[in-house]
Amino acid sequence: MSTRRHESEITEFQASTELSANLQRVLVDLIELHLQGKQAHWNVIGTNFRDLHLQLDELVDFAREASDTVAERMRALWAVPDGRTDTVAANTTLPQFPPHEQSTADVVDLITTRIYAAVDTLRTVHDPVDAEDPSTADILHQLIDGLEKLAWLIKTENRKV
Repeated sequence: MSTRRHESEITEFQASTELSANLQRVLVDLIELHLQGKQAHWNVIGTNFRDLHLQLDELVDFAREASDTVAERMRALWAVPDGRTDTVAANTTLPQFPPHEQSTADVVDLITTRIYAAVDTLRTVHDPVDAEDPSTADILHQLIDGLEKLAWLIKTENRKV
């Protein structure tokens, strides 16, 4: 008995409206995290400036690459990502980042709060995404792991023994 399917039976997987919306939620938070990380990077001052400045660059690179991964995954599933600034500003779950210079200690707390907000979005959408497309859920796992590691590395700057 053959298990091969006839060519006319093979169809491409397309994201449902719910899967598209969930990935869009992740996308806007990652874009916002990238932008806020840059804002922090440019305006951080104080003790351990250089170390935190470089860590923020790592976060910015991770968030930028992650947003690209999510957007390209959306396109592979025939969903249309929307990364326009007005869309990001209107839909992100991240709190606004304060203007002006910020101390290293404050930036550590501010940026880790924003990382955890992005992770919360990833965790919130994970189960519905997994139910429809486990391959995409695997991407979310990697993003959660990477962001939580970065949060730990950054947050440790303020830890007292």
